[in-house]
Amino acid sequence: MFSTINKMDQQQSGSPSPRSPSSQPYLSVSVTDPVKLGNGVQAYISYRVITKTNLPEYQGHEKIVIRRYSDFVWLRDRLFDKFKGVFIPPLPEKSAVEKFRFSAEFIEMRRQGLDIFVNRIASHQELQQSEDLRTFLQADEETMERLRSQETGIFKKKPADFMQIFKDVQSKVSDVVLGKEKPVEESNPEYEKLKHYIFELENHLAEAQKHAYRLVKRHRELGQSLLDFGKAAKLLGACEGDILGKAFSDLGTKSEALSVKLQKEAHQLLMNFEEPLKDYVRAVQSIKATITERANAFRHQCELAETMKLKEINLDKLMLTRSDKVGEAEHEYRELKAESEEATRRFETIVRLMNEEIVRFQEQKTLDMGIAFHEFAKGQARLANSIADAWRSLLPKLEACSS
Repeated sequence: MFSTINKMDQQQSGSPSPRSPSSQPYLSVSVTDPVKLGNGVQAYISYRVITKTNLPEYQGHEKIVIRRYSDFVWLRDRLFDKFKGVFIPPLPEKSAVEKFRFSAEFIEMRRQGLDIFVNRIASHQELQQSEDLRTFLQADEETMERLRSQETGIFKKKPADFMQIFKDVQSKVSDVVLGKEKPVEESNPEYEKLKHYIFELENHLAEAQKHAYRLVKRHRELGQSLLDFGKAAKLLGACEGDILGKAFSDLGTKSEALSVKLQKEAHQLLMNFEEPLKDYVRAVQSIKATITERANAFRHQCELAETMKLKEINLDKLMLTRSDKVGEAEHEYRELKAESEEATRRFETIVRLMNEEIVRFQEQKTLDMGIAFHEFAKGQARLANSIADAWRSLLPKLEACSS
């Protein structure tokens, strides 16, 4: 499914088809050729990122750069900071366990995940305009290293930090003017419905992914058991006479062949079913981070409104007493009002973008989940037929021995 999503994302990004006119704008990105560099804890994987485009803001029609995982993290964090209200695509997970970190299977899953990540950005109507995306796709390695080392503040926050912020904004603040508590959260039924949907979706996706993991594990364990059984059956056949020995040998050969099929199907199940489910679990976590930013924007808007009320009361008092501080107070009030209006605009922009994003997310999720479950069903049917055919072909020989 990962490869299917990648092709779809590239089509959405405007990659030219054979029938497309050459003048049609397109932006196509490929993440290829993972290579291990360094040793020990300093070791990492580098990737070739190939960009093909005819957009005038890019340097030529094709550009190849070398990137590492932390460069992709830099891009995600920059986009998260600048595009409030947009659901930033999630990155594939980073394994901290050395033996898995550099396994061929994990490296390939990571490569495909990074390819999907950057193509989702390149095909997104808002994100594809990002200057940071252009930098990521074109800058040399020294420039990227310098940019990574400069990041501070919000770019260093982990997802857990965002979740803690989200919990913090659930608390209440005092309404100084009215002298009573006022909830910080929005009292918006549609917004509450959205939050409920996202948290429920995360739970259900996580549960489905957990069972998909168990399916992969079961296929691998059964494949290993059949391999071990096949070897034992062959050894047993070597000790028997011609007819029985041949039957046992054939039984062992079939078991070993089925073991290979099971291991292959386990890999397909991992790539086309479990990984897409995990990808959507991460996507929901990204949406939750955007919800956190919306809550922060709403809180900031409320706090400024409260401060304005205080400033307004203070200004009225100064004007009544004909204080010489009226001019200074009026200036502070005008500045605060401008800041408050800007905070309101930022919040309204986040709300508008989130409303657009959730529609796009649900449409894409429906498509991707349909593909994932279709691939799962096809794989299981294919495996069941292979197993049935293999044992069925062996039955005449075993029946001959038993008679």
